[in-house]
Amino acid sequence: MQLSATPYEERLTAPRSWWLVSLLVGVSFALILLPFGTLPMLGGLVGGTAAAAVVASSYGSVRIRVVGGSLIAGEARLPVTALGEAEVLDAEEARAWRTYKADTRAFLLLRAYIPTALKIEVTDPADPTPYLYLSTREPERLAEAIRAARATAS
Repeated sequence: MQLSATPYEERLTAPRSWWLVSLLVGVSFALILLPFGTLPMLGGLVGGTAAAAVVASSYGSVRIRVVGGSLIAGEARLPVTALGEAEVLDAEEARAWRTYKADTRAFLLLRAYIPTALKIEVTDPADPTPYLYLSTREPERLAEAIRAARATAS
């Protein structure tokens, strides 16, 4: 597998506040089970916290990578040769493309807690997807990695 000229990898981890919410879910379960005794209360605390943490962790485990001439974003994997121009979206423009400007055929990798995004045109005529919308904390760096990988693949 040939590596891209500018390697890029980003994990869209859940924000720290979500871990606090996981703990609060555990406390809620503990309070619900408090009338049944100390042992069920502790079980509720541990079980509720663990279950909420698993949900937060799985939601925040999605990755975006540019490797081997491909863009891998969550479940999507496209060769960089099938991608067109990448447009860096600031917070306001990203919100617009998530809402009223969105195309129902587009691939959207959304994370509401990440305000910036990258919109990448799909140029493959066999692919019905018009563009990819990727929430990313570093849209400029991702766009540069895609450009460099496309130049290397050409």
